[in-house]
Amino acid sequence: MKNPSSLLVTLSVSFVLFSCNAQSSKKQQGDLKMNLTPPTGMAVAAFAEGCFWCSEHIFEAVEGVDAAISGYAGGTTLNPTYELVNTETTGHAETVLVYYDPKKVNYAELLNVFFTSQDPTTPDQQGPDRGNSYRSIIFYSTPEEKELAEKAKAAYAPKFKKPIVSEIKPLTAFYKAEDYHQDYIEHNPYSPYVMGVSIPRYELFKKTYKGKLKR
Repeated sequence: MKNPSSLLVTLSVSFVLFSCNAQSSKKQQGDLKMNLTPPTGMAVAAFAEGCFWCSEHIFEAVEGVDAAISGYAGGTTLNPTYELVNTETTGHAETVLVYYDPKKVNYAELLNVFFTSQDPTTPDQQGPDRGNSYRSIIFYSTPEEKELAEKAKAAYAPKFKKPIVSEIKPLTAFYKAEDYHQDYIEHNPYSPYVMGVSIPRYELFKKTYKGKLKR
């Protein structure tokens, strides 16, 4: 596998003028807390790794993933909005809730996606986006998932020059983000942020990731 620590360097040098939180001034009340019980035959996981527009696009490309929902998790504020989360006072991070078929892809493989698609050594930052809402977090729902997350973090540590700072936290609540954030890249392919950050990040992920992808 290529050295994934090059991911942030590639993005931050080339695209420092773009920011995930600068792309929309819309104000819309966030949805209520989502039910975390997955549909029959599916499983659910949640990850925070910077801008959720990028993360959603990446996880939805993985074979076995049915959908990724952009939202907020990890904080204490009820029904957070995008604008409120961007004040960096809610404790929430931009997060994707991933619905997947465990017969096609397992939680351990999703952890590989997590560590391959970001630089987990940068506190409160991913690429050009800075603030605790962009921090790196693995959310777990069971003791088994927590153990797998800890093992994956230890296994990936030697692949990076700096210590991994990704948090490992229980998934206690997830709030779906406003509608205009869902499938953002699909609906806004010519956005400067999408063209300058999201797509290059996805293309770099494809070169590094060794698992099965849909596209």
